Amino acid sequence: MTTKDKVLFILTSHSRLGDTGRVTGFFFEEMAVPYYALLRAGYDVDIASIRGGAAPVDPASLKDTGENDPAVDRFLNDTKAMRKLSTTKSIDRVDVDAYVGAFIPGGHGAAWDMPGNDVLGSILSTIWARGGVIGAVCHGVNALIGVVDERGVPLVQGRVVNGFTNSEERAVELDLAVPFLLESRLRQLGARFERGDDFHAFAVHDGRLVTGQNPASSRAVAEEMIAALDVQRKQRAA
Repeated sequence: MTTKDKVLFILTSHSRLGDTGRVTGFFFEEMAVPYYALLRAGYDVDIASIRGGAAPVDPASLKDTGENDPAVDRFLNDTKAMRKLSTTKSIDRVDVDAYVGAFIPGGHGAAWDMPGNDVLGSILSTIWARGGVIGAVCHGVNALIGVVDERGVPLVQGRVVNGFTNSEERAVELDLAVPFLLESRLRQLGARFERGDDFHAFAVHDGRLVTGQNPASSRAVAEEMIAALDVQRKQRAA
């Protein structure tokens, strides 16, 4: 039996939406769509979170059965997948050498516990230095803040990236709730920020770095990440 290459998903553990009194967490579609796309492409997926245990779900990302993206309903009815979600490993217990790539779904929770997280930054920097692929979507792109490349400079510096835009944050009226505007911070770090229309699918890649703009971009960013992973897989096999 051939051992499949493994990709690590990392979810937020933060469940408070600033001072709004509202609950947040990870956005289900941004996790479920890439999860099944990677499985179909022949990769195994492990799910970790910042603190471990059951990762908090943003309630705004779940609708009644039949109204979600099909991948969401499939995940909710997938016993094995739901067990992974309820028993995530904390990032400080991750064996980083086991993975050829990492993917970070969004959800507003990621704006609080991912930027500048030393353990998370070390995991992603190590995967990058080993030639792995890093993908993120929407607020999951916050995970890149604090990650450095092999030169010791911010990973996003000089690279094409994308993420939840300033105008999208203002449109959902959370621009004053989040710690900072993601697009602005990425630009401050020297990223070449490219964007699509608000709330429409848009994803970009710069070599082994893949980023998507919003929940609608989940499928596009998964496809871009799989393409990058396949390139690396062929190179390892050569």
